[in-house]
Amino acid sequence: MSQHAPAADQTPAEVFDVAVIGAGVVGCAMARRFALEGARVIVVEKAADILDGASKGNSGIMHTGFDAPVGSLEQRCIAAGFDEFHRIRERLNLPVLETSALVLAWNEEEEARLDALIDKARANGVEDIEPLTRAEILEREPALSPRVRGGFRVPREHVVDPWSTPHAYMLQALLNGATLLRGTRVRSGSFDGEVWTLTTSTGVLRARCVVNCAGLYGDEVDARLIGSRPYAIRPRKGQFVVFDKAASRLVTSILLPVPTQTTKGIVVCRTIYGNVLVGPTAEEQESRDEAHVDRNTLERLIARGSEILPGLAEVPVTATYAGLRPATDQKDYRIVTEAEHRYISVGGIRSTGLSSALGIAGHVYGLYQDFAEAHTAPQDPAWPQMPALAEHTRRDWAERDNGGIVCHCELVTRREVEQALSGPLAATSLAGLKRRTRVTMGRCQGFYCTADLAAITAGRLAEPMVPDTAGERNIETPELDHAG
Repeated sequence: MSQHAPAADQTPAEVFDVAVIGAGVVGCAMARRFALEGARVIVVEKAADILDGASKGNSGIMHTGFDAPVGSLEQRCIAAGFDEFHRIRERLNLPVLETSALVLAWNEEEEARLDALIDKARANGVEDIEPLTRAEILEREPALSPRVRGGFRVPREHVVDPWSTPHAYMLQALLNGATLLRGTRVRSGSFDGEVWTLTTSTGVLRARCVVNCAGLYGDEVDARLIGSRPYAIRPRKGQFVVFDKAASRLVTSILLPVPTQTTKGIVVCRTIYGNVLVGPTAEEQESRDEAHVDRNTLERLIARGSEILPGLAEVPVTATYAGLRPATDQKDYRIVTEAEHRYISVGGIRSTGLSSALGIAGHVYGLYQDFAEAHTAPQDPAWPQMPALAEHTRRDWAERDNGGIVCHCELVTRREVEQALSGPLAATSLAGLKRRTRVTMGRCQGFYCTADLAAITAGRLAEPMVPDTAGERNIETPELDHAG
């Protein structure tokens, strides 16, 4: 580590009301809810920056929950989270690309399941479902393969920013009194009937309640703190292919398959950054850390994407990536309360965490109220404004005095980079900087801008960049036999 790199956060001596373990999208939403309720919150994240686990690999779709198990906790949290997101998004300057979604049947078996899925959607309160014939689908999406047999439209499913959304939740928590410890691993803990004492890699902290949002390591944290595992995490890998921005002319809607019992299936959709995404796969594995892509799977994703949208065969791939989802042996969320220990474990939040995070936080706060004292909410809470990163919004490169463009592929300015490196939620890693600004996300994958970024970030990241890494891709992208 550079001698000028940020030091590890100092563990505070005060007793907090709540310690949230894990700063993925659910942990960020949890910190926000408790802080806005007036609780003294501390968030503990083992990685150098937030969103560095399962949350870094999501597809950026705000789901309505139309296909969730009817009456499930997942469905209730998605519905509540969806509603709250749309109530607050303008105050936080969070973008939405209004696409709607099409659920498409490609064979006779899938077509036969459409009516039951429509009934399920309506039972879940998503009543604006619009059945479509093959001709109506092709009229909406003329670049779609003519092999489509039928489907239906989900009008309120849209694309959002997968990273500035949880960043906004955490930043609002911090501006309203929460504390964040990054680079801090929880090793053990004990509860004396009133207060938890948590031993971490950076010191000891104390809190009256623990909320475990550790995602892929949630069951291991449970074992360390309460001596049991209410559920077992079963990592599920999803690989993605990101096509060049030219592909966005081919599609306007989120294209969804008829889901199975195991997975939502392969999705084709635009991203908030102007690309087209194909994925994810659903691959069970043992490792909770390794999320590598492999050539054969990526080739199959490209082939499947080109079957759905034939024009994709002529568009180059910009990037590939893989993420891990913290699945369990049950399809529903696993939220377990140990009231006598003032402990709540939040697990099994798979592919719908971005949509349900605010709803999960509200649900957990309700559980917390059953055994905790009431708090006094701040009368005038802070509402931060997030930077404009969406391709369809006016961005900083079009504004005056922006310091010039650093990343030309994604049109990221020096001012945006500098702002992301400062403030209460400053980026502490290159991955964190990327998620805050879009740097290195474009066609060259950092080939041309890495040297400049190394100079700008010198002494400001936990793991410093060095100029001789210019040209190395920060997303694993094997050479693929693909046109373009």
